[in-house]
Amino acid sequence: MPEYSVSLSVVTYNSENRIGEMLDSIAAHVTGVNYHIYVIDNASTDRTAEIVKSRCGQNITLVQNSENVGFGRAHNVVLDRLNSKYHVYINPDITIKEDVITAIARYLDAHPDIGIITPKVLFPSGELQVLPKKDPKFLYLLSRKSKTGMLKYKKEFEMGDKDMDSAFDIEFCTGCFMFARTGLLKELGGFDERFFMYFEDADLARRIRTRARAQYNPAFVVYHHWERASSKHIKFMWIHAKSMVQYLWKWRGR
Repeated sequence: MPEYSVSLSVVTYNSENRIGEMLDSIAAHVTGVNYHIYVIDNASTDRTAEIVKSRCGQNITLVQNSENVGFGRAHNVVLDRLNSKYHVYINPDITIKEDVITAIARYLDAHPDIGIITPKVLFPSGELQVLPKKDPKFLYLLSRKSKTGMLKYKKEFEMGDKDMDSAFDIEFCTGCFMFARTGLLKELGGFDERFFMYFEDADLARRIRTRARAQYNPAFVVYHHWERASSKHIKFMWIHAKSMVQYLWKWRGR
């Protein structure tokens, strides 16, 4: 019998182009753990639910929301159902090429002081996505839009002084792939549902860090078809800006 127990949750919204590939990559490569995937669909209008239903079975459950309730709240829908040692928040546009799920579970077994971990995240081309970061601050976020004069703050925010080929502690874990201890997530109540989308990952990692370490570890690799919706669509830009204000207000003075 498998040695570990891992649950995964993925939130979909009109994700027909990616969700099948993600689920198939998990099925093809994860062999060392007893795992279960919860797909929470936020009322997609495309073929997302149909694609997931065709794969439902022993390892996959589809939960269909009647409306788009947002990223964090959708993940929280299954929080009370989890009966696992570790839980993975994974985006529908993530794929794996080896059994990183088992590898990270074993790593966390050997490092009980680590509460959450994020792997090296690559574009399908193999190019690195710079995702490990410090806690968001207004100056850091402003520097990401600046072309001149603030590059030092952007570098500081993105932990540019670190060797991305070595493991190190981080503050902000990316929501596209977060591997955490289920007990910690239940203790903290999962994501703060006041964030509809964006910054809920930074907030959760910050709360986990009051109890355990957060780590980036490039020994584990996943692939991300990152579309950066907030930089392309006014609707998502507005949601991103609203969540930024909510985050900065929540953590003001800390």
